[in-house]
Amino acid sequence: MPSPIALSPPSPAPSIFKKKRSLGQLPSMATAASYLSAVHEADSRARGHDISPASTPALSTSSSITSSSEDTVLHESDDNNTGLAYPRTPPTSEQVFTTVHTEFGHCANESYRCVSQHNPDKPVTEHKIEEPPYYILITTYISYLMLIVFGHLRDFFGKRFAKQYFTHLMPYDGYAPLNSDFDSFYTRRLKRRMDDCFSHPVTGVAGRTILVYDRYSEDCNYTQIYPGTKTRALNISSYNYLGFAQARGGCADAVEESIKRYGVSACGARLEGGSNELHLTAEALVARFVGMEDSLISSMGFATNSTFIPALVGKGSLVISDELNHASIRVGVRASGAQVRMFKHNDMQSLESLLQEVISQGQPKTHRPWKKIMVIVEGLYSMEGSLVNLPRIVELKKKYKFYLFVDEAHSIGALGPHGRGVCDYFNIPPRPVDVLMGTFTKSFGAAGGYIAGPKCLIDALRVRGHSGMYAEAMSPPVLTQIVSSMASIMGVALPPIPSKAALTLLPSSSVSTLRSTEDDVHPGMAPASAIPSWISLPPALADGSEARIRIRRLAFNSRYLHAGLKRLGFITYGHPFSSIIPLLIYNPGKMAIFARMMRTRQIPIVVVVVAYPATPLVTSRVRFCVSAAHTKDDIDTILQACDELGDILDLKHGHAERWPLKQIMKRSAELVNYV
Repeated sequence: MPSPIALSPPSPAPSIFKKKRSLGQLPSMATAASYLSAVHEADSRARGHDISPASTPALSTSSSITSSSEDTVLHESDDNNTGLAYPRTPPTSEQVFTTVHTEFGHCANESYRCVSQHNPDKPVTEHKIEEPPYYILITTYISYLMLIVFGHLRDFFGKRFAKQYFTHLMPYDGYAPLNSDFDSFYTRRLKRRMDDCFSHPVTGVAGRTILVYDRYSEDCNYTQIYPGTKTRALNISSYNYLGFAQARGGCADAVEESIKRYGVSACGARLEGGSNELHLTAEALVARFVGMEDSLISSMGFATNSTFIPALVGKGSLVISDELNHASIRVGVRASGAQVRMFKHNDMQSLESLLQEVISQGQPKTHRPWKKIMVIVEGLYSMEGSLVNLPRIVELKKKYKFYLFVDEAHSIGALGPHGRGVCDYFNIPPRPVDVLMGTFTKSFGAAGGYIAGPKCLIDALRVRGHSGMYAEAMSPPVLTQIVSSMASIMGVALPPIPSKAALTLLPSSSVSTLRSTEDDVHPGMAPASAIPSWISLPPALADGSEARIRIRRLAFNSRYLHAGLKRLGFITYGHPFSSIIPLLIYNPGKMAIFARMMRTRQIPIVVVVVAYPATPLVTSRVRFCVSAAHTKDDIDTILQACDELGDILDLKHGHAERWPLKQIMKRSAELVNYV
């Protein structure tokens, strides 16, 4: 007898992943009148359902917004109380936008564009560090002294009169305390006082804006209470330099298709069963993108340095490192067993003096020549925003014959007229650099990192690097995001196109890929054969035109915010084209107040504040991360907020010529070109 279950199957429960009507089925909105009409209808519908309208509807259903959207732009359950969901200036009938305004801002003014490129007629100048008044430094030291003294007093009396709160810091039942060193003290007595400024839970796309979960604490940040409400805030804290962190668009469509074809995990290490055709395609594309012969991909950016540097150098080798290099570089060098010497940050005289010393003296005690000398620098330093003096380092490399390792985690995609990093910015061929490292987190909306260099070196690293045999291989959706976003930056050349590149059949796969050769034009377009045939990018992404606009928008936003803060009187670090702009706050108490006041403004702004041990003790700062997704109006909003808080918190100690805020906003294009 048939099973009753088979005869009467239960009706499926409604899925939370069920798609609503896609944008491809919506009528096109190509005029300003239809745009405003759609906004009005969405607003009326939202009021009728007691919710608020969402983000700005697109003026066209082509290109970046396609049928992959989980929801339409007119049906998001978000409000416009903060004024971030719609552009301040309604578009004209000639302006066609293909992105959601909350994810990637609408800005059609060509005056707000700039080219990220070094002027060869001007020498590479070192950034001069401005010093604050002495009373700022003295009060900062006093603040830390008070925190430390009162923290130790509370620990001393607490361990004697409130032992129930300090059991984890005291010996118990024969066990020593697991975590009772200075790190524990710093976390409990200093960091916890401002814990509401860190690790703030968010939801949705980390694009131009972001939805932040509201929270508060009733026990001095020991625990957090979440009432269940959310606030949309202007996002100046995420690594999303080119704005590819989008839930809608050609890249998102490709990622969705890759899940259908490959699933969500590689389920193995690269040297075992974790390699598939997407890994080979992505590595060939990365090599062509950066102008190197070959590359390999790691599933984690930090591990790219920490696990592959020990495969590059070892005992008897010398690593010369910039004093402000990232922690991943430091961890990798320590694990390698190589000797380490550091030079002053971005100081070429210090580097050359050190090179002369170590080459002439050789190894300690024996004075034998070093097996190899490797100089490791960053293209763009993540905490300082400073740019490496690559032309001078290449000159020193030719003179002293050392190997050069450049970490482009924050510069690849974000610098140069073609987005190819510091080599592109300085118009230097990439091949003289021995090893190029970078990550996919900042400019490509993905995750992981890469190492690029000569094929013989990359083949050795595949076997000797710990990530190859021990780490989980990068997942197919992340690989697809890398391939689609990188191809959109490069532009895809339509077939058939004659190419001098050799068609090479990789031995580890039956996938044919184009391997970069010396005759390739760099930077050039990606051949259509280098992209999987099932990835279909919209025309604006496929020809590279949209990515070029993003690169120029990022350059303008970075220069404008940097120059605007300078003209307002703040002390900032970094290169004018840097997407990372540190604003010095110094005092730890002011740092917490700054973050809270920015978050509670009428237009909330989410910022990242950084203090010791990530920075020196007296140089606490707020670190702005600029994106191409921001509009000129967004930068104006940030400048206005900083101007007001700078006066309240006494933060304006810079020596540059000061302009009124209105003058800065009015003469933004002139200011950008003047920097």
